Amino acid sequence: MAQEDVDAVPVPARPDGGPALPGLGPAPAPAGRRGLRGARFAGAAAEPKAPSAARPRETGPVNDRARQEAARAVERLVSLRTRQLSGEAHALLVELAYWPAAHVPLLAAELQHAGLGADWATLLWEAASLPVGRLVAAADALLAAGRADDAEQILRQGVGRPAEEIGEAVRGLAAEGRHREVRALLDAYVRVRAPEEAARSAAPEPRTLVPLLLDAARGVSDTRYWDLVHALRVAGHHT
Repeated sequence: MAQEDVDAVPVPARPDGGPALPGLGPAPAPAGRRGLRGARFAGAAAEPKAPSAARPRETGPVNDRARQEAARAVERLVSLRTRQLSGEAHALLVELAYWPAAHVPLLAAELQHAGLGADWATLLWEAASLPVGRLVAAADALLAAGRADDAEQILRQGVGRPAEEIGEAVRGLAAEGRHREVRALLDAYVRVRAPEEAARSAAPEPRTLVPLLLDAARGVSDTRYWDLVHALRVAGHHT
């Protein structure tokens, strides 16, 4: 990810024109704020139930069948848009957000080829509410496909969830040895969340999480690093 100045980070806007995602951006959050609430992020820490439409299985490397499935899904979306069935089209986008990570870049290519760039933005927005492990996998797939901007966007939108949830997710990824995913997630997290919020995410396991958070902050800027050091100390964590 680009190492731009933290203060220059833009706050992503909703693709449907609604308000920007709360909590993102460098400004500190109000005291006592615990993160996002509402239907979009409800239960995001748990694996969601399978959507109503058929969903491809995780099959490893992308193959011709995966490409055909992506093409058929977008054809269905085009048909819904043509018939002005906006509700059904949005429901389909929500289902597509839960497809296997390897299919996400294929959906991006098919949507943009069909001239549905706005629908791709909506799909990214919905995918940002995936459980953290799936979110990072989707971002990793986008990055591997050369879509670094999309990978960065989905991570920045996805880290706008409760600090404790981020901490638990990072602890799980680290325990599995998924260090690259940990770095990608925390890089986005310490860039767009206030240091006080980042410090709260260390609560699940400070011995593991404090060094990881500090390493990520150091990669952003000296200012962000020392701000996080101070916030961690205030929260009672040794640095």
